[in-house]
Amino acid sequence: MAFVSLSQTTTKFSATVIPHHKHTNYGKDLQDIRAIAQRAFSRSADAPLIGGNSVKLLIDAELNYDAWIRAIAKAKRVIYFENYIIHNDKTGRRFRDALTERAEAGVKVRVLHDWVGCFGLSRKFWEPLLAARGRVRVHNPPKLYSPVEILSRDHRKMLAVDGHTGFVSGICISDTWLGNEAKGIEPWRDTGVEIRGPAVTDLLEAFRNVWAESGRAIDKREMESLETPEKAGDVDVRVIATSPRSLNLYRLDLMITAIAQKRLWLTDAYFAGVPAYVQALKAAAQDGVDVRLLVPGGSDLPWLRPISTAGYRPLLESGVRVFEWNGSMLHAKTAVADDRWARVGSTNLNIASWMTNHELDVAIENEEFATKMAEVYENDLEHSTEIVLRAKKRVRLPTDDERQSRPGGGSIARVTAGALRLSRSVSAAVLNHRVLGPAESRSLAITALMIITLAAFALLFPRIVSWIIAAVLVWTGIVLLLHSLYLYRQGRRKG
Repeated sequence: MAFVSLSQTTTKFSATVIPHHKHTNYGKDLQDIRAIAQRAFSRSADAPLIGGNSVKLLIDAELNYDAWIRAIAKAKRVIYFENYIIHNDKTGRRFRDALTERAEAGVKVRVLHDWVGCFGLSRKFWEPLLAARGRVRVHNPPKLYSPVEILSRDHRKMLAVDGHTGFVSGICISDTWLGNEAKGIEPWRDTGVEIRGPAVTDLLEAFRNVWAESGRAIDKREMESLETPEKAGDVDVRVIATSPRSLNLYRLDLMITAIAQKRLWLTDAYFAGVPAYVQALKAAAQDGVDVRLLVPGGSDLPWLRPISTAGYRPLLESGVRVFEWNGSMLHAKTAVADDRWARVGSTNLNIASWMTNHELDVAIENEEFATKMAEVYENDLEHSTEIVLRAKKRVRLPTDDERQSRPGGGSIARVTAGALRLSRSVSAAVLNHRVLGPAESRSLAITALMIITLAAFALLFPRIVSWIIAAVLVWTGIVLLLHSLYLYRQGRRKG
């Protein structure tokens, strides 16, 4: 076993560091070193390791939806439900009606959804729940005085019931996730977990913090009225609640990438890694770690695909293996490292999720669960196509002796190369591999066409361009004046 709680990796670390500092007590306290390592994880993620939980892996929407509905039906005191997308369709009405039934029975029901994710969902949709005294809030609707905040979204997908049962996933509330058998559309591939035990308290707290951003905070007495969750198993869990600019999961992802010794298997729906993270993946692969990235073969956001594929070549050249899902849509956001650590949640490997959104993930440190995650990953690869470089471009991974003698893990480089997505050829059908050829032409062509189009528009319609620029400047000035007035009033009140 190679990874997980840092405890296995710190023994070797201590053997090399202590002599440099001329400590004489070499046996001092492996226990202390392990505690330091655990603290490093906790600080990176801003999430303590919580023991005594049970965690159940739930694959795809149907299993998750059924488990969520069962938990809602058993609720006695509170239901906290938070999701980025809720559609007014069969699935959306199913959940609304289940929540309404519990609210009518006296359960405190709170629903929080995102304005962008639920754009077009009217208040009328929620009338049955509101009539039953349920509460619904919309996160971050547009504000004239703060237009940039529109970039910050509540991308979480969670459900907590009575303080003892919680769910975290990448799954939204929509018929889309279930596919359409009549039309031959497969369900979306997605992953969630059911958690029972003390870690659910952190899910409640994560919900409470975002709820307070959209209005009056939840009374602490409501939280205190819930019984402390009892021990439900032996699984250690971290609840990683990311908020804008906190970078919790980003810091942890970098640390996991640096520490993994045997394998790091990633699944992501909207991959657009920043240079530092891409470099970390490259360094791990060059150091002999089995790094794999599974992404959609086709996306519901077509504009993002060129950004994702542009990152293939530098990864492949460093020994990272990249796979594209062959089904309708791969929407899961998961990771499994070595033999004990795994992550499931809502965070994608891109700037928006890491740095501007509210996200929610759980990191699980348990051998049995990590083994299950690895088995699911290997099964997913059987339904995927591997992207490879041409034979003469393939990279030979270093041997164990070479890795041990080499001081570093790769040079620093930015992701600048693009990748041309070729149509699946006969070899792809036979070998389930797709060759990645020179990609620069496509990425450069797209960029050039965009620049030429913008330039042509400016030449043909100079007045419109100037009006747009003027409108943006006026809007910015008004926003600054409003902020100035707000700060002035705040100062007067404090004075």
